Amino acid sequence: MKLAFLGAARNVTGSCYLAETAELRFLVDCGMFQGGREARELNRRAFDFDPRGIAFVLLTHAHIDHSGLLPRFVAMGFKGPIYASRATCDLLAVMLPDAAHIQEKEAEYENRRRFRAGRRLRHETAPLYTVTQARDCLKRLRPVDYDTAIQPHPAVRCLFRDAGHILGSASIEVRVDADGRERTIVFSGDLGQPGRPLVRDPAPVAAADWLLVESTYGNRLHKSMADTEAELVYAVLDTIEKKGGNLIVPAFAVGRTQDMLFMLADLTRQKRIPKLTVYVDSPMATAATAITARHLAVLDAEAHTLFGGRRGIEYFRKLAFVEDMEESKALDRIAGGAVILSASGMCDAGRIRFHLRANLPRRESTILIAGFQAAGTLGRRLVDGARRVRIRGEDVPVRAEIYTLGGLSAHADRDALLAWLGHFRAPPRRTFVVHGEAQTAQGFAATLRERLGWPAEAPEIGQSVILE
Repeated sequence: MKLAFLGAARNVTGSCYLAETAELRFLVDCGMFQGGREARELNRRAFDFDPRGIAFVLLTHAHIDHSGLLPRFVAMGFKGPIYASRATCDLLAVMLPDAAHIQEKEAEYENRRRFRAGRRLRHETAPLYTVTQARDCLKRLRPVDYDTAIQPHPAVRCLFRDAGHILGSASIEVRVDADGRERTIVFSGDLGQPGRPLVRDPAPVAAADWLLVESTYGNRLHKSMADTEAELVYAVLDTIEKKGGNLIVPAFAVGRTQDMLFMLADLTRQKRIPKLTVYVDSPMATAATAITARHLAVLDAEAHTLFGGRRGIEYFRKLAFVEDMEESKALDRIAGGAVILSASGMCDAGRIRFHLRANLPRRESTILIAGFQAAGTLGRRLVDGARRVRIRGEDVPVRAEIYTLGGLSAHADRDALLAWLGHFRAPPRRTFVVHGEAQTAQGFAATLRERLGWPAEAPEIGQSVILE
């Protein structure tokens, strides 16, 4: 059996792995690269093989860095099924068309900007795929229940386990019959940090011949939830009550937005912060919140606090889900006292860029970074201390306070990853450390070798290995 690492190898985006036997080829994940011009080029050049030769796709979860190239893959000829958890299928129904819509608008803006600047357009900027192609891709989705075996091919059996990362996220056990012998490959997907809001803790996996494990935070420990709540309380009180500014939160529409709503409601219930005026400015986040409410059965019991009954609205002075673009623009005229949750989580697209452009120059406002920021993204530049940034062709000074909420990550930290790995009854034959920046992935592979005695390595993008 051959395994190729087409993305999320010594980097954190573009998750995509190609497995090949004498009988078939299949993909696990089909994600978009994120992080500036280099990422755009990688997305354009993806799939140097014939998609028509792929039997099926297994999808760990709905985040765009794991699913975002599926419409392009289908448009290039893939005709097979795409297996994902039921909640993931529901999320993709809004996320993929939304991603396409953003690409179409960004391409339109870029072409108009170049034209106005007097630059000749030999080739117009085009989106990776259109909204129509995204909707066509959805027809290939096949919903899967957790812990229920499926057989996408006569030689393959799969089990989806709850990964505890976001709604619908899964680790996937793939049992492949090759040359008359069954072997198991486990793809961890993105693993969640135990004890976090809304989602359940990651389900354990006991055995694998070969393992791919994520390492996003394999080199550090997260702050405790108590410390994280204290940080959020300080950010809210300092910004809203002391300085009278706005709290701008770049938040992934799926997962982080719902986590933030839960925490704000819970802290208000505890009387640690006052009732707030909160705007969720992302049609996709609005839809994702509604989908979350429909899947309470796969969430943590605490989720009922927010999504049961009146969905926690009694804990807010005002909770508004913004759909209309003009209403979104009007938010930038609010002088202070507002909490604005908006996508994208890494600040590289979507409505958040408008709110950043309006609030970054204001000393009384705060930008609260509550998730991982990949190298090359606008969010990463803010975290790294940039004093000026470019947003939609405009030079914007950074005067607002930049806070990072370190303990709310949806990814497991080093100790949580090691605890999940501790459930394996025996070391896998080979462990491949993926989905981490180069230094982090290589460091976590060294940790596995030194602490657990496991054969572990961090493959490079484009690398192929023979599994024997």
